Amino acid sequence: MTLMGITLHYLAPVGPRQLRAMDSVREVYGIRRLSLDEIRHLISVEYDSSRLHPEDVRALLRSAGVDTDGVAEGVFDAG
Repeated sequence: MTLMGITLHYLAPVGPRQLRAMDSVREVYGIRRLSLDEIRHLISVEYDSSRLHPEDVRALLRSAGVDTDGVAEGVFDAG
């Protein structure tokens, strides 16, 4: 397992529907941790890079109703 992290800027406020959907994202094999910074509109995700790529993480967030406009703080080694 190679743990990586990515911090993304999200565009719209995250509401209860998105928070419930993000619980499903947490259960995806390869996702380790999600954290939300509602003040700065950032979401940080730790994931197993042998299972997922940054594009996969963004697609999972989009499926949960969280639209991002790009990488805010880059991809980093979370190990």
